[in-house]
Amino acid sequence: MSAEKGPILIGLGANLPSAQGGPRETLEAALKAFPDHGLTVIRRSPWYESSPVPPSDQPWFVNGVAVIETALDTREILESLLAVERAFGRQRGERWAARTLDLDLLAFGDQVVDLPASEGRPAVTVPHPRLHDRRFVLLPLKDVAPDWRHPATGETVNALIATLDDSGEVRRLDPVKS
Repeated sequence: MSAEKGPILIGLGANLPSAQGGPRETLEAALKAFPDHGLTVIRRSPWYESSPVPPSDQPWFVNGVAVIETALDTREILESLLAVERAFGRQRGERWAARTLDLDLLAFGDQVVDLPASEGRPAVTVPHPRLHDRRFVLLPLKDVAPDWRHPATGETVNALIATLDDSGEVRRLDPVKS
């Protein structure tokens, strides 16, 4: 099943090597692992390189966005993403720390969801509460869903990009495909 109205969007990022190689190789391998977790990749953005947010001396990130289809609900998608992160060596600790793999459920169609953690299951907030502030999310999101609108505000991805400040550098790594 896919989202009722609009795509299911997953943000991907990494800035540390894993057993699969550098960040880019890790992200490619993570996408290949999605089907084993009930997630079918429909398309993905080019990869982007971005400076750490907030600014720090850690390595730059490689980021992208994937559109998926799944029969899972929002909490099950998040649990699947966390399982993929663990399989790739992600260890959660300090907030904003460098990481081998970071997977975020950015949006699930037009749903607005805010579920508290319960019975050992993670809290879920969709759309992602900071996606509208992140150039490294919005630029690749525009590549895979140029007509996307924020489910809570109705703003287009172009309008959200236009309101970003100039902090944080983001560069496309992949060539533009025609």
